[in-house]
Amino acid sequence: MIKVEKIIPGGQALGTHEDGRKIFFWNALPGEIITEYNITKKKSHYYEAVATRISHPSIYRVQPQDDCYLSTSPWQIVDYNYELQLKKELITEIFHEHHISSTTTDIVTNNQDYNYRNKMEYSLFWDKEQSQISLAFHQRGTHRKIPVAKSSIEHPEIFKAATKIIQELNQRNEPAYKYQSILLRCNQSGDISGGLYENHQPHPTFPRLTDTILDHTYSYSPNGFFQINIPVYEMALRSINSFIDTDEVLDLYAGVGTIGLSTASDRKLTLVECDKYAYNEMINNINNYNVQSINKVGTNSRNQFDYNNSPSYHHDNITGILAKSEEALSYIKPTQTIILDPPRSGCDSRLINKLNETKPSTIIYLSCNPTTQARDVKLLLNKYKITNITTFNFFPHTPHIENLVILHI
Repeated sequence: MIKVEKIIPGGQALGTHEDGRKIFFWNALPGEIITEYNITKKKSHYYEAVATRISHPSIYRVQPQDDCYLSTSPWQIVDYNYELQLKKELITEIFHEHHISSTTTDIVTNNQDYNYRNKMEYSLFWDKEQSQISLAFHQRGTHRKIPVAKSSIEHPEIFKAATKIIQELNQRNEPAYKYQSILLRCNQSGDISGGLYENHQPHPTFPRLTDTILDHTYSYSPNGFFQINIPVYEMALRSINSFIDTDEVLDLYAGVGTIGLSTASDRKLTLVECDKYAYNEMINNINNYNVQSINKVGTNSRNQFDYNNSPSYHHDNITGILAKSEEALSYIKPTQTIILDPPRSGCDSRLINKLNETKPSTIIYLSCNPTTQARDVKLLLNKYKITNITTFNFFPHTPHIENLVILHI
């Protein structure tokens, strides 16, 4: 028997094995006694496991909606209010580990904890007994596929469309091995784009979608990066907008441009992105923004842009730059508000050093990985002070946390 001590950053539950090694559980909550479990990984100093039998279940344990919950959203076993409490506690713990005294507000949520994802990728499973294909996900911690009859975290239109594709494959007696996966995305109006990825074939180009974020329309490919939970993302953008206090804004790690364009398109705005595909999407969105602005005064012209040969794009008050953020340090000025939304690895040390040297008045740091965010923020605290921390529940019933930190000189 192993007693669960707490939830750790990353979302697993911590216990101690009888041999003294730590054991990290899925399907377990603080205070529960694990009597049976399957070990999925053995390391010299720890195990990873899935709890299969529990005595003294937590008062916060609830029945998951999906049989596949461990693959897609392992916190379906957690009461939603308790999930929000856990995430708040995890942010505090992560920042305290870096010797940062932090006070976060209650977790911001729109309370739609199911049917929120606007993108999903499904594997395909061959049922030998039925000689048919079914939708599948990978079992957590393994390469094994498990068939799926129901999934509740994505928009219902997506699961319906995926089911229809499977039905059509089975009507044609198609083999599963021919296909890699099904990728589908929908916009907030319920329009679907995407389809099958075939093995050993280039990924197809799917029809583009459009969505409105804070009254601005964005165009994007279902294959590319775009926010998964737009209503909660809009809540984060409104918060970001309230902290922009300069006439110049530099949006680093800008992606397709939704943060900067949604919050600072009325300022002198520079957006920096290193991925060529995302950069091209950003320029499309800058053009869309300017077309919308121009249309208000009765014209319908659009600048032409050579994506392949230009590392920068300028239109009125908005500039797009194709570069790594850590290699675009010359754009950082003391008079700016800096927006950071880096990948999970956090900011490059060269960028942190430049911020400390140049001392822009405000830094707005949105992160999908509070551990690397706390590391970076710690390095800025000799020059800056934290004035606000707000956590957003972009991914309910998962341990993922989106955290916003505001720093001022």
